[in-house]
Amino acid sequence: MSIDIEREVIKDFGNEWERFKQDELTKEQLDYQFNWYFNIIDWEKIPKDAKCFDMGCGSGRWAKKVAKKVGELTCIDASDKALESAKYNLKDLDNCKFYKASFENIPLEDNSMDFGYSLGVLHHIKHTEKGIKECVNKLKTGAPFLIYLYYSLDNKPFWYKLIWKFSNIFRYIISNSPFKLKTFLSDIIATFLYYPLAKFSLFLEGLGINVKNFPLSAYRRTSFYSMRTDSLDRFGTKLEKRFSRGEITKMLLDANLEDIVFSDSHPYWCAVGYKR
Repeated sequence: MSIDIEREVIKDFGNEWERFKQDELTKEQLDYQFNWYFNIIDWEKIPKDAKCFDMGCGSGRWAKKVAKKVGELTCIDASDKALESAKYNLKDLDNCKFYKASFENIPLEDNSMDFGYSLGVLHHIKHTEKGIKECVNKLKTGAPFLIYLYYSLDNKPFWYKLIWKFSNIFRYIISNSPFKLKTFLSDIIATFLYYPLAKFSLFLEGLGINVKNFPLSAYRRTSFYSMRTDSLDRFGTKLEKRFSRGEITKMLLDANLEDIVFSDSHPYWCAVGYKR
């Protein structure tokens, strides 16, 4: 997990958000996926004029919703291409700021923010624990921090974990391919794995069958566009770390957060804590 690999990850995500700006998502799809992550946030506890930050904003798809709920939103990403996509998606909003930076040099004063979040980002860096602490440092006392990290399948059965280990072989091969090739291969996976399995799980659900542990059932109500995006995200990333609920809890406590709440629905694990 060298600095060079982290730079390659930043470059790959920049290419991903340039290709999939998320501007093709319908309002209904955006609202549906936004709720996956933000359903554990009590918006009444966040002031209407709140100053907030999105660490690793990517295309700005979540910022598009958050910016309408707060006073000012600072969007931060280490990729120029990602920031360009975010600026494009947020061009109709006048309360957003944009900075190119990593967690090591967040351009905000300590103890200045009313809310912060980092979704699907800090598991792609070497020092995840340090990244969390740097984000929390920017918050005021009592302010919430929302985080989503890839989970280690700690709530799944043994056979499910075996399937993941098998798929990880392909992730390693594809992620080390040129971007055009990995995009092509991830589209193939989205077409012949994500889509049929997701829609078959929707069919089974219609029959009254519990599909919680059915592979890719989380995508049963999402668009094919989202499946393509997440397939590239999953199989195109060279650096991926996964954490159990217990490990995430410890990192959040060590980062000076308290009153930690986890979402018990997809995607695992999404958690919010409040700065002590």
